[in-house]
Amino acid sequence: MYELYIANKNYSSWSLRPWLLLRERGIAFDEKLVPFLGGVGANWDEFRAFSPSGKVPCLRDGDTVVWDSLAITEYVAERDPGVWPADVRARAWARCAAAEMHSGFPELRSVCTMNCGVRVRIEAPGAALRKDVARIDELWNEGLARFGGPFLAGAAFSAVDAFYAPVAFRIQSYGLQLGEVAMAYARHLLDLPAMREWYAAALAETWRDQEHEDEAHRAGTWLQDLRAA
Repeated sequence: MYELYIANKNYSSWSLRPWLLLRERGIAFDEKLVPFLGGVGANWDEFRAFSPSGKVPCLRDGDTVVWDSLAITEYVAERDPGVWPADVRARAWARCAAAEMHSGFPELRSVCTMNCGVRVRIEAPGAALRKDVARIDELWNEGLARFGGPFLAGAAFSAVDAFYAPVAFRIQSYGLQLGEVAMAYARHLLDLPAMREWYAAALAETWRDQEHEDEAHRAGTWLQDLRAA
């Protein structure tokens, strides 16, 4: 059975992607959660015990170690063809969109760090953040229109949906506004059973990492903190 090493569900957007993909595809795995403590990078030695990069997520399959979210996706896809769409055009689009998420949207990542349990009002979104949000809106509308929905590349959940799942949590946390179609898709993601499971676990966590907390405070005015004390 796969072992998937992840960090705090409240903060770790990178961990969410392969975790959600495996859950939604019904692929069995053993979850290994190692929380961030002391700031990003402070867990280097601890994380190096299971991940060559000292980062999460990391998948272990016997002697095989896969330590990047996109690489994990491709490794799993070699055993489960449903990870990517069957249609060649949808599959090409999905891979491009997932790769764009993997390497892009720097302002969204910087300003709207994932923090599932808080609600924040961004007083004056900057031009770079607005550009990232507009591109996501455009991408989601394109996929849903071209391939018929309700998922980005067609009728079935696939890896590209897993890669954009953290954006749905960011929309919820920071009140980001997209068009009607994109907002409906975000709500659809949030309503997936595995997403509800992740969210409930995130709210129940009592760990707090100050670096992640400070990032969310810098984004704007905190309206709510729904996490367990």
